[in-house]
Amino acid sequence: MDRYLVISADCHAGLPNEDYRAWLDPGYRDAFDEYQRARVLMEDELRARGLRNDAFAEEWERENEEGLRGGWDAPRRDKELDADGVAGEVIFPDADAVTAGASAPFGAGLGTTGDHDPELLLAGARAHNRWLAELCATSPERRAGVAIVPILDDIDAAVSEITRARASGLRGGILIPSMWAPYPPYHDARYDPIWAVCQDLEMPVHVHSGAADRESYGEHVGIYVAEVRWWSTRPLWFLLWSGVFERYPKLRFVVTECGAFWAADLLWTSDIAYDREHAARKLGTQLSDALSMRPSEYFDRNCFIGASNTRRRELARRYEIGVGNIMWGNDFPHPEGTWPHTKEWLRNAFCDIPVDETQRMLGSNAAECYHFDTAALAGLAEQFGPTPSQLGQTGDDLSKWTELA
Repeated sequence: MDRYLVISADCHAGLPNEDYRAWLDPGYRDAFDEYQRARVLMEDELRARGLRNDAFAEEWERENEEGLRGGWDAPRRDKELDADGVAGEVIFPDADAVTAGASAPFGAGLGTTGDHDPELLLAGARAHNRWLAELCATSPERRAGVAIVPILDDIDAAVSEITRARASGLRGGILIPSMWAPYPPYHDARYDPIWAVCQDLEMPVHVHSGAADRESYGEHVGIYVAEVRWWSTRPLWFLLWSGVFERYPKLRFVVTECGAFWAADLLWTSDIAYDREHAARKLGTQLSDALSMRPSEYFDRNCFIGASNTRRRELARRYEIGVGNIMWGNDFPHPEGTWPHTKEWLRNAFCDIPVDETQRMLGSNAAECYHFDTAALAGLAEQFGPTPSQLGQTGDDLSKWTELA
């Protein structure tokens, strides 16, 4: 293999906030104008409370002004992907992770929870999905767009939006809220029509980091940092232990931008409970009545991790997590990702990983999960993909772990 076929399982796109107005159903545009005014006031308040780093935002936008336009401009986006060595991408909402300047209306996006007005939330999601379908149509073989679908309030409306989004070309699946309160949790059978249509249409179901119990944190941002991944990974064990993957064996579920480190311990502790290891012997049959396999087997068959900016400490545990379940992402155009210095980050992380395993995590797993046509992407990979030697993968060094940074 001369070059890697790289597919980023975590990219972001979104219009500048005010530009979403044209994509909304006309009946919601007055509400949108009011929402925009409130949003400006909220951003000013966050700045005043020291919860926004204005100096960083100004520097980031100054240094990357042209590249950041790729959040909504298709030709510029392709230029940035090419420079990063990325042939294909899975696209989530919210292009601006610094000042929230490119986010879908009415709170639809990465931070969606059950507390939002359900009618407005669905209107905002539909506006984003319509626009995203047009962005993806510019390079359909290269882009797998993820539709925002609020599934908590109106199940029938959610099924309709999933079906419409898939027909419009959004083949990347759906993004659901990671926090469901005050609605029933995801083990409830009311959500079965969602899982069924996603299985039938081959639309992976996603949760993505963003939402958390912010009202509890006060001014302590560190508490948010400590908990945000937990809130986003939590739906996984609700689906697993309630038998959703047993009833829908072809459903694919993806946890994105939450790292991968947590999965090894989750699978270990879940399996020893299922196996009735010493500490779990007192538990009754109800523990595993909904399952016919060990939790790790469902995870291996049904689940993937969109492990953005994958770290060496996580790669060291790749056999516990599953080499076939980890999907790398550059998080374009967010500053916490690897863009615009992806090849340097890849060299630091993958320098001593075997080539076949590297290819699985950098692209092959995502190609399987999202049904990318790898032949259609081969030309881009041949032009822009990194080579094993560029990642420092020489035969003498492979699998010699020197640090776990």
